[in-house]
Amino acid sequence: MKQLYLIGGTMGVGKTAVCQRLKRLLPNSVFLDGDWCWDSDPFCVTEETKKMVIDNICYLINNFIRCSAYNNIIFCWVMHEQSIIDTICNKLNVENCNVKTISLLADEKNLRKRIQGDVNAGIRSVDVLNRSIARMPLYEKLNTIKINTNNKSIAEIADEITKL
Repeated sequence: MKQLYLIGGTMGVGKTAVCQRLKRLLPNSVFLDGDWCWDSDPFCVTEETKKMVIDNICYLINNFIRCSAYNNIIFCWVMHEQSIIDTICNKLNVENCNVKTISLLADEKNLRKRIQGDVNAGIRSVDVLNRSIARMPLYEKLNTIKINTNNKSIAEIADEITKL
């Protein structure tokens, strides 16, 4: 049985770093970041582009599921609404997969510290901070496994996920 990890969390919580670590920890793994399916300039959010990104994500995940080389499929994206998770899950062929939907959580202090580090490194723009903080409460409402990332290393968080 394949394992499919759908990992969400607000911007700056550590999704990509944790998933990169998971990819190295879990055997025969593949990792997809949802942001890679919608990396455009200018970034344009319309009904058409929102549908397109979901189609892109589901196409790639379904291909990974079908591919015999992979036993562990790791996907991350912001996924701040249950409808996003449900739409993705409903478009996937998961009959031979154990699906784990996970939300990474952090308190405001830890999130500010992480995002400010990214801003200082030129990875993110400062406007991400307020948008990310505003989305934090949305993750508590989701039907996901919640993992508190406060004061934990990437390795500790990834290890916690492998034990689910």
